[in-house]
Amino acid sequence: MIEILPPSKIPLARETGALVAEILETVRERATVGTNLLEIDEWSKDIILGAGATSCYVDYAPSFGRGPFGHYICTSVNDAVLHGLPHDYNLADGDLLTLDLAVILGGVASDSAISFVVGENKPAESLAMIDATERALAAGIAAALPGNKIGDISHAIGTVLREAGYPINVQFGGHGIGSTMHQDPHVSNTGRPGRGYGLRPGLMLALEPWVMADTDELVTDPDGWTLRSTTGCRTAHSEHTVVITDSGAEIMTLRS
Repeated sequence: MIEILPPSKIPLARETGALVAEILETVRERATVGTNLLEIDEWSKDIILGAGATSCYVDYAPSFGRGPFGHYICTSVNDAVLHGLPHDYNLADGDLLTLDLAVILGGVASDSAISFVVGENKPAESLAMIDATERALAAGIAAALPGNKIGDISHAIGTVLREAGYPINVQFGGHGIGSTMHQDPHVSNTGRPGRGYGLRPGLMLALEPWVMADTDELVTDPDGWTLRSTTGCRTAHSEHTVVITDSGAEIMTLRS
């Protein structure tokens, strides 16, 4: 299903996006060496429920996971890149942590992810990988213009990632979003310009460049959810929800 938001729902999308951005920023500020991943999940739960919002994850049970997910936020550490199931792990100095969060408020969903290094030890390779995903995300957003195609977004993202030297996995990528978290169209992190669904005002997309340092192959943890690099290399992931407008893409999940 491809959903086009009516103008009346755009303010609701902004409100949901602002909540997601607030939660990610709050957790990023609080997460430090020694923080347990289950603490992060509890922080997220408290803010989501306190805002009167609904988690997109707790009851989520897609075909690729061993559902329901049962938690409020994805916490992926180091070689984990997607769908990281919170568990009893205390963050260490230098860990690369990815937080991925989606909620529904007022009938509209929003989805965003950030990667950052915890503590004082910040390996240059990890920072470079995070930077590449952020630059790729910015390029994808810049290409999200009315009249363009999904392939233009994919091509812009893939160009940045490829020039930075990272392999690109096409199993998972961005997606449509609206009254539910995952909708068509799929937005691959690489593609050909001028191809695919045409962008028009009201289309809301979650764009999410993610990479692994030296492989494009994933392996699933025994928990049935967490996806890791097959080589054990580090990973990074950046994501924003945007709405196509007459003049370009408006970022719903922009953080302060």
